Amino acid sequence: MVSALGLGCMGMSHAYSPPEDDVESTRTMHRALELGVTFFDTADAYARGANERLVGKALGARRREVVLASKCGIIPAADGGQRIDGTPAHIREACEASLQRLGTDVIDLYYLHRVDPQVPIEDSVGAMARLVGEGKVRYLGLSEVGPSTLRRAHAVHAITALQSEYSLWVREPEETVLPACRELGIGFVPFSPLGRGFLSGRLGNADGLRDDDLRHKLPRFTGEHGAHNKALVQNLEALATARKCTAAQLALAWLLTKGPDIVPIPGTKRRSYLEANLAAIDIALDADAEVAIEQTFPPGAASGDRYHPAMMRLLDPELR
Repeated sequence: MVSALGLGCMGMSHAYSPPEDDVESTRTMHRALELGVTFFDTADAYARGANERLVGKALGARRREVVLASKCGIIPAADGGQRIDGTPAHIREACEASLQRLGTDVIDLYYLHRVDPQVPIEDSVGAMARLVGEGKVRYLGLSEVGPSTLRRAHAVHAITALQSEYSLWVREPEETVLPACRELGIGFVPFSPLGRGFLSGRLGNADGLRDDDLRHKLPRFTGEHGAHNKALVQNLEALATARKCTAAQLALAWLLTKGPDIVPIPGTKRRSYLEANLAAIDIALDADAEVAIEQTFPPGAASGDRYHPAMMRLLDPELR
């Protein structure tokens, strides 16, 4: 059991502008604890381990108050790209390194960040299961996999959670993997529930972002795709204004109506945004509001792929 919303910590160290501010990020994590957030998410790939160190240091003596999630399997390359390693040897090595960086003796929820196409999922999950047996990991998760891979993995060891992108502009899980999760009793953790900031209405496209911001490479933020998607968000903002909340809060409130087995992890490095996001928990949507939101953002409404081609190739083939 965790809080209705978790805290995604990636953006505190990795991928997005403005420049990192570890002091404010730490204050944001401390504020999350004060407000009852009990689910923190990081990964070894985020800033080459720096994000794990930041999270571990911020939690400090309060580590046991949260369900701490991390991931393995993505290895940043020197040229800015990424490769996948799901071999048993790497999984063990990665877990040991994450434990050290996080300053803990156990990771509560350990995900395979992406499936290695060269390694049977049974081998990867088998290695993770051995970490559970040794007390280094409590529960296992997968990220961005389809239903067939999920079933094969679950047959080796119980999968507690599946993490995938899910939001108003990424509705595919509703038809692909979410039904399998519910059949198997697996929780679903949506990352980027605000469309990497786009659904907040504060970001109309990638203009104005630092050159190294990941969103410059994402089709949905650029060109004709960006213009199309901006119009959708403007409609969402109108709905939110009528309900005296923000577009981001409405998007999160909608996601929370999808079931108690769904725990979104909006990411932020600022206390003000954290507090605004958590306020979405108290927004009650009636049937008319849900219908209006669904009509504004029906499945397939967003334009453009959610990843650039190199990142799309890292997905489970069932999801490409």
